[in-house]
Amino acid sequence: MYRLAAYRQFKNTISSNSISLLFTSARSNHTLPFATVKAEEVSGSQPAEVHNLVQGKWTKSSNWNTILDPLNGQPFIKVAEVNESELKPFVESLSKCPKHGLHNPFKSPERYLMLGDVSTKAAHALGLPEVSDFFAKLIQRVSPKSYQQAYAEVFVTQKFLENFCGDQVRFLARSFAVPGNHLGQQSHGFRWPYGPVAVITPFNFPLEIPVLQLMGALYMGNKPVLKVDSKVCIVMEQMLRLLHDCGLPVDDVDFINSDGKTMNKLLVEAKPRMTLFTGSSRVAEKLADDLSGRVKLEDAGFDWKILGPDVNEVDYVAWVCDQDAYACSGQKCSAESILFMHENWGKSSLIDKMAEFAARRKLDDLTVGPVLTVTTEAMLDHAKKLLQIPGSRLLFGGEALQNHSIPQIYGAIKPTAIFVPLEEILKAEHFHLVTKEIFGPFQVVTEYKDNQLPLVLDALEKMHAHLTAAVVSNDILFLQKVIGNSVNGTTYAGLRARTTGAPQNHWFGPAGDPRGAGIGTPEAIKLVWSCHREVIYDVGPMPLGWKVPAST
Repeated sequence: MYRLAAYRQFKNTISSNSISLLFTSARSNHTLPFATVKAEEVSGSQPAEVHNLVQGKWTKSSNWNTILDPLNGQPFIKVAEVNESELKPFVESLSKCPKHGLHNPFKSPERYLMLGDVSTKAAHALGLPEVSDFFAKLIQRVSPKSYQQAYAEVFVTQKFLENFCGDQVRFLARSFAVPGNHLGQQSHGFRWPYGPVAVITPFNFPLEIPVLQLMGALYMGNKPVLKVDSKVCIVMEQMLRLLHDCGLPVDDVDFINSDGKTMNKLLVEAKPRMTLFTGSSRVAEKLADDLSGRVKLEDAGFDWKILGPDVNEVDYVAWVCDQDAYACSGQKCSAESILFMHENWGKSSLIDKMAEFAARRKLDDLTVGPVLTVTTEAMLDHAKKLLQIPGSRLLFGGEALQNHSIPQIYGAIKPTAIFVPLEEILKAEHFHLVTKEIFGPFQVVTEYKDNQLPLVLDALEKMHAHLTAAVVSNDILFLQKVIGNSVNGTTYAGLRARTTGAPQNHWFGPAGDPRGAGIGTPEAIKLVWSCHREVIYDVGPMPLGWKVPAST
């Protein structure tokens, strides 16, 4: 349990200046004080190890899962994965946290301040070039993407932490009061923690997603166990060590590495009061059943973009389409999966420009690279099936990458776009195939006329995933029509609209599902990591001459 005396000592002994001095000293020694690895040196010849954290102690396991380097197939990381017989310490750790959490507005409020200070120091640390470079390069090693994309993930994480420095954590727990019916009566609404919770995050954003959700859980008073995809969990292990260096109590968070079956068993046995899951729809639905609905989900995103009738800035729009569909090799839950272009755009140079920009992507700088959850064979097979639909045609791509050493368990194809006629997409025998999410550099393109907009809106209504969307038009009436007849939780509108981009300054999450989770903003944190509690004070005084009334 966090003690006020320890907190005061922490404040007096560790400051942002001392953090700077620590990292300045480390710079001269070419090491970072928190790190147990060097990003550039993790390799088959110097494999790294990833440990678990439970009840304040870093531990190993009897089982090691060897992760293959996604660029050359060498075994380069060993993850200590907990098996089912080793779950007891994790179950006990969560069970020690009461339902009312580690802190709440009536209990240990000094922890709000402590976490604000941890955020201050962690934000400062991530802002140091040597630290941001360390995490960007470590992300590249396990989830290959361009340095710019990897650095953007670190940047967003750092800005998020800046947003919750100082008093901002306790502002998340701001309450409200409503006058009662008589003197001495008031109702107060509070944001209340769940207590023991779980955070499960995917491979594609190894730092941003787990940090933003983990810190949100902590801010609101919960005790989380964190599970990150084993392929990339080394990034979050190092970040936890940084957070500990910045004053986070070591027993505030448990960190587990395991396979999915073991994690599912932990959730069923430990019964966390709430589980945040970011990942596939299939697993999300299973967890919702197994955990009796005590979940928040940010699952699959078959994300659409509509180009309106007004054609402007073709080069820019084509570039954004390329970024949305193919940055990070299409491995974003917000990636552009289908493009509905008005016939006016079809008459422009848009597709030629998109093909030109896609052709610039190369493995050398990781602007295209390994696909970690879909094989080359599966992606090309999907393309082949789409091309069997009447009227469909290959716009560009549709081939495997050549001259590389990416292991066969991963995918490696050129950025691909396939045109499918709108009327064919809407046919029952084709719709499921066309709207199947391929988590790689792959998109479907179609075209519509003015009088076919209702068909486009019908296609949107039939889709089951409603994460991000873009309406590319400055025609306000067109924007109103599309936005008013769609549901995606994060929708960009206007000529510069995109589908990707999950910065810290706006809500990111799906809509249309009461289980939907958001990330990054105060609203998202309060929605996902706290519930409402009402306390009604009724202290009197009693009315003069009060007598016991008749029973009712």
